[in-house]
Amino acid sequence: MDLTDAPVPQLAFFAELAVLVGAPVEVGRTPRGLRRMIPITGGQARGDGWTARVLPGGADWQLVVGDTLAELQAHYVLETDGGDRIYVHNRAIRHAAAEVTARLVRGEAVDPALVYFRCLPSLETGAPSLQWVNERLFVGSGVRRPHQVEMRFFQLA
Repeated sequence: MDLTDAPVPQLAFFAELAVLVGAPVEVGRTPRGLRRMIPITGGQARGDGWTARVLPGGADWQLVVGDTLAELQAHYVLETDGGDRIYVHNRAIRHAAAEVTARLVRGEAVDPALVYFRCLPSLETGAPSLQWVNERLFVGSGVRRPHQVEMRFFQLA
């Protein structure tokens, strides 16, 4: 089998996001882990030649599955400076040492170098000029700050 003709994916910058978050709503410990909902209250995004705001009303649904690992699923909407809207469904994992994870759960600032935070954002839009985002895959990385999540999204080219 010769797979040398298969293209090697490249990363192309798509956007930087700063997503503002509110106080966590703790569901509690379930058989699968600690369930939490983090309200998304706003924020902004910036790509090459465009900007957008993060509309309030989204949420980050978290499952802290152990002392070192959290599974995240965020749902929110970007509204571009041109008025177009992009739905974002971002799945992520965040891994750090137990003491670092405990600090993150408490909402404390931690050194981003101590945390593995990677994501798979899916984008959907009805905007004619942005239809291409419906047909692409994206990856990203993030940093959790006390009142916002900062992320960089890249298109797999």
